Amino acid sequence: MSIQRYGTEGGIGTGGQKLPFARATEAGGWLFVSGQTPMRDGEVVEGGIVEQTRLAFDNCLAIMHEAGYGVEDVVHVTAVLTDARYFASFNKVFSEVFGGHPPARICSVQDLVVDCKVEVDVKCYRAD
Repeated sequence: MSIQRYGTEGGIGTGGQKLPFARATEAGGWLFVSGQTPMRDGEVVEGGIVEQTRLAFDNCLAIMHEAGYGVEDVVHVTAVLTDARYFASFNKVFSEVFGGHPPARICSVQDLVVDCKVEVDVKCYRAD
């Protein structure tokens, strides 16, 4: 079994720092997408929890599509919110993203290294 890494050149984090990890890693039909925050070009995009959640998922989906996976291939999501009051709004966006293909999930409340409201990662599987 081989391992395919996406984005090993390292992404750009806040303040232009080079990030030392792959955007995603694929092995044996599994794709593990690194945690995504509501960032564009290395900077957090301002906005409320709805806007930030959409962008974090859009960032995950872009990486998934690059690797040939779709939303129907997502089997698990890890979500971190910085405030429990964001839960209902996060769930609204989550439902919009996954529609009829809801994956398993864990959602916790904790501080994030990046100054934003949400971070999500996804795990995908395809048997082909």
